[in-house]
Amino acid sequence: MNNDDRIHNRREEDHSNAGSTVTSQDSRFNQTLRNVQGLLKGRSIPGKILLTRRLDPLDNSKEYSPRYERSFSFNDAGTSDHPAKAAEEEVQSTSKPVNVSNVNKLKKSSSDIDNPSEEVQKSFVGARATDSARVMKFTKVLSGSTVILEKLRELSWSGVPDYMRPTVWRLLLGYAPPNSDRREGVLRRKRLEYLDCVSQYYDIPDTQRSDDEINMLRQIAVDCPRTVPDVSFFQQPQVQKSLERILYTWAIRHPASGYVQGINDLVTPFLVVFLSEYLEGSIDNWSMSDLPSEKISNVEADCYWCLSKLLDGMQDHYTFAQPGIQRLVFKLKELVRRIDEPVSRHVEEQGLEFLQFAFRWFNCLLIREIPFHLITRLWDTYLAEGDALPDFLVYIFASFLLTWSDKLQKLDFQELVMFLQHLPTQNWSHQELEMVLSRAFMWHSMFNDSPSHLAS
Repeated sequence: MNNDDRIHNRREEDHSNAGSTVTSQDSRFNQTLRNVQGLLKGRSIPGKILLTRRLDPLDNSKEYSPRYERSFSFNDAGTSDHPAKAAEEEVQSTSKPVNVSNVNKLKKSSSDIDNPSEEVQKSFVGARATDSARVMKFTKVLSGSTVILEKLRELSWSGVPDYMRPTVWRLLLGYAPPNSDRREGVLRRKRLEYLDCVSQYYDIPDTQRSDDEINMLRQIAVDCPRTVPDVSFFQQPQVQKSLERILYTWAIRHPASGYVQGINDLVTPFLVVFLSEYLEGSIDNWSMSDLPSEKISNVEADCYWCLSKLLDGMQDHYTFAQPGIQRLVFKLKELVRRIDEPVSRHVEEQGLEFLQFAFRWFNCLLIREIPFHLITRLWDTYLAEGDALPDFLVYIFASFLLTWSDKLQKLDFQELVMFLQHLPTQNWSHQELEMVLSRAFMWHSMFNDSPSHLAS
């Protein structure tokens, strides 16, 4: 047998082996996806890991097309103000060589940021949104007869003053029009439209609902008490009833996805921000019973429309099989491999799938991962990204994961799973969150123009 014959036979054998490998990987991928979605049901699993270790390495050259059945029980589913400089040294020490011109561009884009001493910067990181100069900038942008949204996005990326946040979020999401003369009329009309929807879809007896709609409403009613359980405000019956109305009305109006567990978390930042227009002090002291029904209706309507606007930009995250989330989890894996190869290699060697821990991050946008008092600041950046948010989430989550780079490399499979399900963020302040966002912006600036690192 000559050399050509040997090569031909070896290729046929490799092709046969690859076929069987892909079949087993598809089956394993489907099971992994189901297991991860099950974790979002809010069940506690002390002392027991539901995820299975991968015994053989994946072939990253293959694209997966997982198919699985989802029952009607609803399985779980550049700007001058960017704080990039603080993360530059750390990024350069952990990333692979990159184009120096990108770093220089990044330095230039952040050159107009005030650069206080290191001690002062540490003291005030996270307070950037409330310093007088930035408040004046926000006031100037918002006081115009027509708000220039690009300028508002640039300012909002680094944080929005608390009392301006309701107005800014409505504008960033396109719910309120930039033209100030039209704004009040549009909001009044949209709030009345929401009330009509509630009357038509929610305030009806079960006899007028289909079996699917009854099951969906029951699932929402089960999930609402599980929403942000460590914040007492969300345990108030009136708060849970508002969540229920918003979620059910949204699900009926969006039949392509219906209600998917995890969407209940996404309402909570909107609810807190829009209630802050009427309730003062700490959220721990808030009571919905202090508000008249008209104001509660206005808050619910604003939550409903802003949730709709947010999810319009990521529709395939919550449709059947949630392909948008699967795609972004794969990109996250590739980005981590490019930035921190030792962590990527260790996770691979331990047989841990990124889908097993990152699915929930994309599904709930980190609301279950960091203290709730930091969520609105994080969402300032989310909403400032606009249509680019889904892709930028990959960089934020890579930065979030690699906060514990050294720690992750010392853990075995079981320890990795437990650690990533219960990350030590309970004592985080704005400083840790700003560092995560800074690294994300830095890496986005470095890698976004070289998309080969995300090639399948």
